[in-house]
Amino acid sequence: MAENIIEIKNLYKKYKNADDFSVNNISLNIEKNEIYGILGPNGAGKTTLISMLSGLIKPTSGHFTINGLSPQKDSFRLKQIIGIVPQEYALYPTLTARENLMFFGSLYGIPHKKLKTSIAQSLETMGLTKFADKKVEQFSGGMKRRCNLIAGTLHNPKVLFLDEPTVGVDVQSKKVIIDFLQELNKNGTCIIYTSHHLSEAEEFCTKIAIIDGGKIHAVGTPEELVSQISNAENLEDVFISLTGKELRDVVV
Repeated sequence: MAENIIEIKNLYKKYKNADDFSVNNISLNIEKNEIYGILGPNGAGKTTLISMLSGLIKPTSGHFTINGLSPQKDSFRLKQIIGIVPQEYALYPTLTARENLMFFGSLYGIPHKKLKTSIAQSLETMGLTKFADKKVEQFSGGMKRRCNLIAGTLHNPKVLFLDEPTVGVDVQSKKVIIDFLQELNKNGTCIIYTSHHLSEAEEFCTKIAIIDGGKIHAVGTPEELVSQISNAENLEDVFISLTGKELRDVVV
């Protein structure tokens, strides 16, 4: 029997002055070594859910554990075992790629020698070695994405939260990023992933939860989800069937 690394029970989140819950009574178990996609339209509650799990915001009610640790009792230990790669670049533009990675690696308390080796290996894997000492502000979108991903994974997290990791990148960068993530997963990192790229999610994820209106509408492997909806040929058909065709434009 596979072991759960994340257990979520009756999780709710309502923002101040909001009429509705952004996350509404979500319960989920995520097994170790899963690549778990959390998919939904704009405003479905994906980012709110991931922000709670990664400790950036507090739930209104309900609880969860990651690797048996709860955010109330084990906040510091929890931060040590998770990695976060946000959609926005979490890099200092006027520092070089290497300087950025040395800085973020030192925050995780990785010994200096080990960190230098790890950075060199990751830069090589991501095709960034020859740009290691260039300022990040000179990088293309794909290069920034790859550097951003290295920064969030230097400490070999047990759980990695990814928000749109391939948005706005070229096909070559996308392939390198997906290969890097699959290797990370093979070495024992559970990946929690949100994206609007449904065909990418269908190929990449081992399991998927589709959420809308803060609630879970379906959970299963990509194949299971497609087989549950009559006439569905792919994940996009399933997604439209469950969440509707209505446009989800949001003005903030």
